[in-house]
Amino acid sequence: MILLQATQIARLFGADVLFQNIQLEIDSHARIGLVGRNGAGKSTLLKILAGIEAPDKGTIAKNKQATLSYLAQDTGLISDQTVWDEMLDAFHSIRMMEQRMREVELAISQTAPNDANYPRLLKEYDHLQHDFADQNGYGYENEIRSVLHGFQFDASYYDKSIETLSGGQKTRLALAKLLLQKPDILILDEPTNHLDIPTLSWLETYLQGYSGALLIVSHDRYFLDKVVNEVYEISRHKMRHYKGNYSRYLEVKAEQLTSELKAYEKQQEQIAKLEDFVARNLVRASTTKRAQSRRKQLEKMDRLDRPQGDEKSAHFLFEIAKPSGNIVLQVEDGAIGYDKQHILAEPIQLDIRKTDSVALVGPNGIGKSTLLKSIIHKLPFIRGEVHLGTNVTIGYYDQGQADLHSNKTILQELWDEHPTTPEVEIRNVLGGFLFSGQDVEKTIPLLSGGEKARVALAKLAMNQENFLILDEPTNHLDIDNKEVLENALIDYEGTLFFVSHDRYFINRVATKVIELSENGTKVYLGDYDYYIEKKQEERELAALLQLEEEEEKVASIGKQSFQQSKEQQKQVRQVRRRVEQLEMQLAEIEEKITNYQVEMANPTILDDHVKLQELNDLLENAQEEQLLLLDQWEQESIILENLEK
Repeated sequence: MILLQATQIARLFGADVLFQNIQLEIDSHARIGLVGRNGAGKSTLLKILAGIEAPDKGTIAKNKQATLSYLAQDTGLISDQTVWDEMLDAFHSIRMMEQRMREVELAISQTAPNDANYPRLLKEYDHLQHDFADQNGYGYENEIRSVLHGFQFDASYYDKSIETLSGGQKTRLALAKLLLQKPDILILDEPTNHLDIPTLSWLETYLQGYSGALLIVSHDRYFLDKVVNEVYEISRHKMRHYKGNYSRYLEVKAEQLTSELKAYEKQQEQIAKLEDFVARNLVRASTTKRAQSRRKQLEKMDRLDRPQGDEKSAHFLFEIAKPSGNIVLQVEDGAIGYDKQHILAEPIQLDIRKTDSVALVGPNGIGKSTLLKSIIHKLPFIRGEVHLGTNVTIGYYDQGQADLHSNKTILQELWDEHPTTPEVEIRNVLGGFLFSGQDVEKTIPLLSGGEKARVALAKLAMNQENFLILDEPTNHLDIDNKEVLENALIDYEGTLFFVSHDRYFINRVATKVIELSENGTKVYLGDYDYYIEKKQEERELAALLQLEEEEEKVASIGKQSFQQSKEQQKQVRQVRRRVEQLEMQLAEIEEKITNYQVEMANPTILDDHVKLQELNDLLENAQEEQLLLLDQWEQESIILENLEK
């Protein structure tokens, strides 16, 4: 079933076209990825589809019954409530239903069975129970706990005011609340921003099982491969649709480009032959009719445009002025944190050698950026020794671009650090990072996040250091420019130590992964997929060891029980039998109670007040008997528990 349909959508800025002739359909259970360069109009299109902005041309048709929610990138939850109370609001209708059930229960208990309202109350309660169970009314609090846990909020956060949380935490809570609300159409703009790798993995799994339709903009290729099964691409003001995940989209796009290029070249050959025939034969009396026929054929031909392929990408290399020694960086028994009483991670052991490409991973807040800043002496180590190798020169990329000057132009940002370099060389470097002509005169504050990232990378490329320390270098880059950066780093002859949450990037660039935790560092000699494989093996081994430990514990308890006196064992068996008999009796009485309740709800019985009163008496007697049995069972269970200790 189609939930939303966009037809001939366009966004214009005067004579400039951002996009036009956009066709898009969202079916129930759709899993759509929207991709394209920064500035292609992805976020604008999402706002139009969500009804936040109106298109300049075209129409949006949405199923009237379908609910839709939209989350803009980096949108934090604004609320003065606690985390738990805010999440409860996602289940407002269920909680109202629960409140009504309590009211009806009270009304039933206070109404005589022969009262005219009694059947109506029973019928309403039956409907409420059915709807409440159908909408997970008995499990919504567990669902809240599960989603909060997935976004790294444990029970200690439940009573905290949202106003006191960080911007990243508010962003995660905004997404958590939307997931709990379960709209029929969920539109997400860069939902993976600010998520660490464990949270990303959890979100992927959750979205794979999401009941509604998904439309997602993301530059995380690993995430798109796991979640989406169709891709819409905005490029050169137009849109194309591809079936499959992101990797399949790349394959089909490449095949499509090859096919279109062949068709274009074949037509060009045909045009050249026809034009040549017309030129040679038009003036000859004997062949003029055939030449005119060929000319008409040329005039009627629907000429193909030359396939343009990908849009222009950045192109650059990271070179080194001089090589370092074999040992690049060593950290022994390091500790990072706020002070000696608030240590984030220790002991930190690092041994990075020449040409290593090392990814540093770990949960948010563990101190990855802090460790990088400690290595470059922006922050002190609380404990430990740091040794840089011979001829090591460090280039540092700050994810916040704090090293960029707010009062400078792009050209000045590079030229002031390399004043002896000719302007034409500076411009050539900037051209490789997609800054040309008057673009280089833009001041830093006017730049987008992606443009600032490219300026910072351009500065890094000009410095030609042999040890690059990079903190989230792919943030703000679109997918194409991420791939350019990856290729440049793969070809880099120096040493890399970087933090990234982009698993695809880690997989392509890293030759070694170091995991940072509160217990220090652990080294994995491979890429991201190897790291994940080894982590799974570690979990399986830990589970096996725990199982063996529990089996040993059970065996030990069994041995102790065997050594008990025969009299005590006899008492245990007798009490256990009494407990089992009471449990059987309780099961029987519970079945009776259920049968009475079902029978009383039968429409034919509701009209028979005598039979209804008879059943009500039986029900009350059974409930009294149940209470007595429960009391006996509880007493015997306590005796059994004491005997078995």
